[in-house]
Amino acid sequence: MAVSPETMPENSVIDFRAPPPSPIASGRRSCVTNDEILTEFLENSLKVPDLRLPDRVFPRQKSIRNPSKLNYESLASLNNDSISKILDSVATIGCFEVVNHGISGDLIKSVLSVDDGIFGISREGKAKLMRLSEKPYGFEEFHGEEDRETSEEFVWCRGDQNFNKEMEGVWPIGFSNFSEKMEKLLDEMEHKAGRILQFLQQNTPKKLIHENGEMQEQFGELPANSICYLHKHKGSIKGDEEYMNTLKYDVIRMLIRGSEFPHSLCLHVSNGCSEFHVYSKKGWVSFQPDKNSLIVTIGDLLQTWSGGQYKHVIGRPVFQGQTEDCISMALLFSPPKITEDSTKHEKEKTLSIGQQFIIAIAFTLIYNFLIYIYKEF
Repeated sequence: MAVSPETMPENSVIDFRAPPPSPIASGRRSCVTNDEILTEFLENSLKVPDLRLPDRVFPRQKSIRNPSKLNYESLASLNNDSISKILDSVATIGCFEVVNHGISGDLIKSVLSVDDGIFGISREGKAKLMRLSEKPYGFEEFHGEEDRETSEEFVWCRGDQNFNKEMEGVWPIGFSNFSEKMEKLLDEMEHKAGRILQFLQQNTPKKLIHENGEMQEQFGELPANSICYLHKHKGSIKGDEEYMNTLKYDVIRMLIRGSEFPHSLCLHVSNGCSEFHVYSKKGWVSFQPDKNSLIVTIGDLLQTWSGGQYKHVIGRPVFQGQTEDCISMALLFSPPKITEDSTKHEKEKTLSIGQQFIIAIAFTLIYNFLIYIYKEF
């Protein structure tokens, strides 16, 4: 019979038996308490693992001897081996050099010397011509570490009359000379770019051409005018560390911005740079170009047209160890779009032989009728 609390003896002691202690692993000291074991377990469980972050901001640089060279003078008579080398360079690194292009070195020097004057405009004038979301042309300053100005950039679009008026208001003395020389140089560069683009189109294997293969149809609406980037590289950068910091800042900004203006080709005037860097999403390469060559990089529109076989890249000349400021130029080129309306208009202006014959007979009859009336009266 169970004993109730009321019937228990007055001096009896209630024996509450606690559960046995948790077993302790062998090798531990018997004096280790449960609290210490729990604390050690929590510390090991909640410990944040060591993270190893990459020590590079962008992929490792790969140096190459030089990309393939295209001899512009023999553009129409290149052999299959030379053509194959150019197409391979376009597909692998997205650029090649153009030698014997025929553009006068004196003209290039004169244009770059005038361009140097545009960067001498006062800060107040540059502020009026600063690039904005609604105004894609004008000045854009670069600032490196500790707000040290490392380079400047000016974007110009030929044919934009409103922007030209703003330029004349800020730079009334030098703008006419600047505009005249730039127009002359860009005319020549656009002519070269057009022939080079035609060369690539004619020699691209049909199996690489995306869908219809018509370049104008594939590209859609294209900018009506060429876009020209003028870049002023600041000299007197001391030490390799400062040079690398400046380069990294420039590269990061350039890759984030990407390609603002869709284009087929970009022609670079490097102005005797020490190196030329070619950047893509997968990495970058560098080489030392010929002093008087034009460097051609592939644009996003040409990559689309080729179905991704041709590599879209961004190029930038580098002037390491220069004590003076240097200026480079890049022309973004695309062929004008051939619209249905313009094609229809051209067809309407062209008359067939039969139509011309009928018109000739009509004019003859009208002429004879007028002569008859004249004689009668």
